[in-house]
Amino acid sequence: MITLKILSIGNSFSQDAQKWLHQAAESVGKDIHACNLFIGGCSLSTHWEHYLDEQQVYDFEINGVFERKISLTEALNLYDWDIITLQQVSDLSGDYSSFEPYITYLYQAVKITNPKAKILLHETWAYEIDSTHSGFLKYNKDQTVMYNNICLAYKTASQKFGINVIPVGDVIQYLRENVEYFNYRNGGTSLNRDGFHLSLIYGRYAAAVTWLTFICGIDAEMISFVPVVEGFETDADLLKIINKSVKNVVKQNCIICDGI
Repeated sequence: MITLKILSIGNSFSQDAQKWLHQAAESVGKDIHACNLFIGGCSLSTHWEHYLDEQQVYDFEINGVFERKISLTEALNLYDWDIITLQQVSDLSGDYSSFEPYITYLYQAVKITNPKAKILLHETWAYEIDSTHSGFLKYNKDQTVMYNNICLAYKTASQKFGINVIPVGDVIQYLRENVEYFNYRNGGTSLNRDGFHLSLIYGRYAAAVTWLTFICGIDAEMISFVPVVEGFETDADLLKIINKSVKNVVKQNCIICDGI
């Protein structure tokens, strides 16, 4: 079993995506060392500022658990990372003009410190239809508009740098539109817990399965991990539906790794 080392230069959205990643990987015999650099609401421009100032302002989370405070420079040099992910803060994710020039600077910094690492974009998701997040106003409080703008922005970045996009935003939207249980618009259950972050069980699980399937090239329907959150019940049948949905979405995207 070979450990795959992943570093996310992110925020609470990468925290959501990584929460169950290690455990989901274990269920199919994979060992992923999932590390997240967390500052709530951190944008690409702020990441670049912290790269320059080298301050230990990030929460360094390993496999979903806080480890210690760390700087971005220190994190980049901590290991020879296999995969490093970049993303824009959620409310700006549908505005590519906000990506530049900071994503270019960060991309170049990652290439210098980790020339062998695969760089991926973590596609964020549109807010829930009744989200009260102030950033939703940028999209006229329209989930479809926000989703389409996010797709365009991440596609633009992907094409510029020749790197792939982990399609979490696509998966969340697919589940909303194709799985009755998650059709919040028509009385179903939201995949968000507060209108923008992912729900603690199904939303975070869907993100983890997307990462695992996309990065490792495995069959999502083979994942047997069942997340447990105190005070919530987990429906195993819904997890199977999520797995199948992720498989359908990822099949339409580029698999970047044969396995670990």
